[in-house]
Formats: sequence, structure tokens, C-alpha cells
Amino acid sequence: MKCTSCKSGQLLPSFMDGQFRCHTCSNCQGNWILVEDYVSWKERNPQFTFEVESHCEAEETKTALLCPVTGLIMRKLRLSSKNSHRIDYSASVGGIWLDKGEWQLLKDEGLAGSLNSVLTAHWQRNIRIGSTKENFAEIYKDKFGQETYDKVKELRQWLSQQPNKADLRAYLLAEDPYSAEK
Repeated sequence: MKCTSCKSGQLLPSFMDGQFRCHTCSNCQGNWILVEDYVSWKERNPQFTFEVESHCEAEETKTALLCPVTGLIMRKLRLSSKNSHRIDYSASVGGIWLDKGEWQLLKDEGLAGSLNSVLTAHWQRNIRIGSTKENFAEIYKDKFGQETYDKVKELRQWLSQQPNKADLRAYLLAEDPYSAEK
């Protein structure tokens, strides 16, 4: 197979960290992993943990890549809400393309042992939810200032724990809580 990323190397059979089958590009050192190979290895080695070596810079292909098997466009999937890095996934084949350094990044992030989970809709949805929350938090911090934002978060948490929270909210929002007039 030709490399989907550099288009000049050949994908040669190899083993990821000596553990499970993959194909490695002879030129760019990217890796093509079939999820079924990863999952069957994981089932045979449930207690295995990957060592975190040292943080490395992972390359990331910014353009859409084609699946080396089907030629169809692969999806780009985020690893976490705290990391904007994306890996490429071919759902039709169940294959993952990891650019050079991305396997090490997965190990550094503690995700190498749950690579198949990263591919799920549930995982990706949680990332979107987390990113949205982080974006709103930044907007509120900019709008209110850090000190005020911290205070209002504390008040909000306290209020949510009160049995009569609806009445407390009404009191807080009323222009004059001591008047029967609007």
C-alpha cells in the first residue's frame, strides 16, 4: 500500500511498540492501524500499560487524508477537549492513520490504552461538550473579570444546593423584592 500522507512511501508490515500489528510508512514513519488488530491485542493483554517516555512534538496532517484501502476521505477525530490535535479515522475499514509522533502523543496523553474509545461517537460528543464549556468559561471570564466570575460561580453552586432555589432566584431577579408591584 502507498502512504496516505506523504504519498511516496510504502506502508510496510510492522508492530506498534512491538505489541500489535500495524503498517509503517517507509518514508514519513506514519502508522496505519486496524482497530480490530488493536482491540484483539488489547483483549489478550488487558493489564498492559504503555510507558510515557517523554513529551514529543507530533506531526498532524491538516488536510483531509484518503483511506489507503478504500480511497475514501477519512474523518478527523479529536483526542480530548484540552488538546486540539486530531487523528484520522476510516470508519469503512476501521483503520486509524497516525502521523509521525502521534502514537507517542497518545501515550503522553494517557490514551494509548483506550485508542478504540477515542473513535466512538460518545467520546467525540464529550469532547464537543467540554470544548463548549471551556469556550463559555473564557467568555464569562473576559466579560466579568476573573474575581467576579469566581464569585458568581461560587454563588451559583451554593444556590443550586438550596431546597428553595426557585424562590431565591425570584428574590435575586426582582427589581424590588419587597414590593407587590412589578
